[in-house]
Amino acid sequence: MSRTVFALEGGFLRTSPRLEYFWTALGRDPKAALAALSGKRPEAVTLRADLMPIDGDVLEEIGRIKAGGGQVALSAKRHPELAATLAAQHGLETAEEEGARRRQGWAPGDLLRALRPHQWVKNVLLLLPLLAAHQFDGGTILLALLGMVAFSAAASSIYIVNDLIDLEADRLHPKKCKRPFASGAVPLQVGMGAGLALVLVALGTGAYLGADFLSVTLLYVFVSVAYSVRLKRMRWVDIFMLAALYSLRVVAGAAAAGVAVSAAMLFFIFPVFLTLGAVKRLTELTLTKTDERLPGRGYGRPDRGKLLNFAVVSMLVALVVFFLYSHSAQARALYPDRWFLWLAILPLAAWLFRMVRLGYYGKQDYDPIVFALRDKRGIGLILITLSLMFYAAGLWDEWLAAVF
Repeated sequence: MSRTVFALEGGFLRTSPRLEYFWTALGRDPKAALAALSGKRPEAVTLRADLMPIDGDVLEEIGRIKAGGGQVALSAKRHPELAATLAAQHGLETAEEEGARRRQGWAPGDLLRALRPHQWVKNVLLLLPLLAAHQFDGGTILLALLGMVAFSAAASSIYIVNDLIDLEADRLHPKKCKRPFASGAVPLQVGMGAGLALVLVALGTGAYLGADFLSVTLLYVFVSVAYSVRLKRMRWVDIFMLAALYSLRVVAGAAAAGVAVSAAMLFFIFPVFLTLGAVKRLTELTLTKTDERLPGRGYGRPDRGKLLNFAVVSMLVALVVFFLYSHSAQARALYPDRWFLWLAILPLAAWLFRMVRLGYYGKQDYDPIVFALRDKRGIGLILITLSLMFYAAGLWDEWLAAVF
């Protein structure tokens, strides 16, 4: 009786066990990651074979072979522990010989999904220093837009790294399990190549914009990788790191456009981003259906109260800092009609409260920045805040005089 043997990688599975061992080890035990690349199984790392994506076409072929009286086996030459588990699950045998391989197809649209282009909208934060400095000339805006291109490329490369490290956690998530790498829609090696190319784009653009911007970009990439590999699993530390990554976008915008970013602005935006970081975790916990800790995170549903308190305190700190800034010498110079600046605190507070409330009840996107830039009511509150600040600065009078 004939027997058909299928390889795991490039055959039965729509993923690479060798690369899965590498990325899993990188997230848990980085010292073991290099051993995984050489084909050795890291002792400190185990993979959930039952979660790995299986090639549907191969399953159909196996069904036809078995229906015709043939035998089917999985190659156990390279990863016997996975082959044994998968063979038992699907009623197959194992063999010590190499198995049949086939080229795994993938769609460019699936790779584009892995880059998360909808997240690029967060890089609008690079424009904040221009708003704060009241610099709206075309050349300055163009430089900031180039900075946004660099950060979009850098962010997409980090999203790829994050997804490769979180393969198992994503497969346990009701929505993230459909991500391109977790579902097997895109080969891991394709994602790694795309991530490398995007980093080169980010650094090349950063070098063109100058040493300051390049330094901020390198710091952003380094901190983002550290966050993906280790820091996002640490309670409370992860929220501070999220706020730091948001804040780095603001610093990057100033570096790209050659605009000064004041310490007062950083003191204000950091607690705002702490609030949004807590809101991100609140949303995730509200939408989960169990009290267990989120896969790959340090929080469970019982932590919602603590996160809510943290978000509220951070919100209040941001508003107090804004009020104190309005009494500074810099504010007196930039905003002649400061009572409009004080009035702007009201819609700002309403927006922050709305974000916290919607996060607590799970009525927003997993990423608060992306949600905020799509939330019509929230955008209205932000526009009211900016309009009042522009009025306090006398900009409306200048613009109207220029038009009429």
